[in-house]
Amino acid sequence: MENQKSSRNADIVDCNSLAVDGDVPNGSALIFLGTGCSSAIPHVMCLIQPSNPPCQVCFQSLSIPPERNPNYRCNTSLLIDYCQSDGKHNYILIDVGKTFREQVLRWFTFHKIPRVDSIILTHEHADAVLGLDDIRAVQRYSPTNDTDPIPIYLTEFAMASIAKKFPYLVQKKLREGQEVRRVAQVDWKIIEEQCDKPFVASHLQFVPLPVMHGEDYVCLGFLFGEKCKVAYISDISRFPPNTEYVISKNGAGQLDLLILDTLSKIGSHNVHFCLPQSLEAVKKLCPKRALLIGMTHVFDHHKDNEFLKEWSQREGIPVQLAHDGLRVPIDL
Repeated sequence: MENQKSSRNADIVDCNSLAVDGDVPNGSALIFLGTGCSSAIPHVMCLIQPSNPPCQVCFQSLSIPPERNPNYRCNTSLLIDYCQSDGKHNYILIDVGKTFREQVLRWFTFHKIPRVDSIILTHEHADAVLGLDDIRAVQRYSPTNDTDPIPIYLTEFAMASIAKKFPYLVQKKLREGQEVRRVAQVDWKIIEEQCDKPFVASHLQFVPLPVMHGEDYVCLGFLFGEKCKVAYISDISRFPPNTEYVISKNGAGQLDLLILDTLSKIGSHNVHFCLPQSLEAVKKLCPKRALLIGMTHVFDHHKDNEFLKEWSQREGIPVQLAHDGLRVPIDL
């Protein structure tokens, strides 16, 4: 995969060669709405209290438009543009974080995404759910809230937390004397934290992939795709054995694409993979290709992709940093 000089460039993921030239504009695709950490990039402190010399990754945000700057990163989020055999497109969103409105303005308009058909939540942390209020912005306007709800798939634990954060999105009926107010219309769907409990969202099947996000917290990744198998794991500190088996080449079968958390370049972290752990996991799972997400400002997209290009050639598994706005055509 070539280094991205513009987020308008497309990368192709093909089940057979994983190196097909051209594009498949009418087929399925993965669109990376965000590839950054919870605080997003640029890191605000780097701008209001700059170091000497200043942080180059964050400083670029003041001089390079975000659509041409792969170091400008919103909260991690993936949009699956799923094209069925009849040519109908369904748009499935994984996570709706603090930067959701910005992602809609920037990438829904650029990639001509007309709507959201389903939403899947990995967990209930702020960078995954605090954009839920803005779901109303991508729904048909109705002053009486008479619009079709968007199904949201989440665990019972996440549901309990969101009910406290957004009680007005969970409430089903108006209390006596309460006026109608325009809020996002959603249909909550409870899923289980088990690899053997798949569910279907907008005609595409998903297998929950429970992973540890710190030793006291379970977060979900997801496995999807029949023709090409994709695993999306945005927040992880450790793989439980069952999850590792499901997505391992030596277990249930080789992945065509692994999308994996990597917070920092060196060392380790208590609730996230850093680059050493991410690359070790890639070697162990042995997917055909991997894209890394969740990066802080310590990553410089072009420079670090040069390092990953050398690593990929040495290990035989193509690995690169993803970037916001990246569109990956893929046969699901």
